[in-house]
Amino acid sequence: MEQTQHTFGLTPIGQIRRDNGRIYMAIDEPYRPALKQLEHFGHVHVLWWFSRYQDEGHRRTLQSRPPYGDDVPVTGVFASRYPMRPNPIGLTTVQVLHVDHDEGTVDVGNMDAFDGTPIIDLKPYIPVCDRVKAIQVPQWIAHWPAWIAEGGMGLADGEQS
Repeated sequence: MEQTQHTFGLTPIGQIRRDNGRIYMAIDEPYRPALKQLEHFGHVHVLWWFSRYQDEGHRRTLQSRPPYGDDVPVTGVFASRYPMRPNPIGLTTVQVLHVDHDEGTVDVGNMDAFDGTPIIDLKPYIPVCDRVKAIQVPQWIAHWPAWIAEGGMGLADGEQS
């Protein structure tokens, strides 16, 4: 099978900001009209760029040992949320706490992205589109909770910046 090579351009719409315990998305001015009605959703999917892992060496990583425990096998990066991957795109579902349309900020409960992380896109969490009734996961993560923690997914201690 022939490999298809295309280049796509992405334009960040804003950044993740962490300021004295506050975590929010700062949306760039041209994209602020796109926030209209977002405050009516409880959660939003954030697509973001793993900017610390965008060099060619990291982008060639295809397999890893995910940090899910000692008994986890080596997996392909498509079977993990490992940040080093061909296209370093992150996806996190966050709780929407407050939307300030004038300032272009969206306060969120918690997020596993660093301060200054570029945001690619936002999509509202809609149960009929985003929830699966019968799931299947590998044994090495079967012990994980069935739901995201109420406060959201955060960074490991000491990884705030």
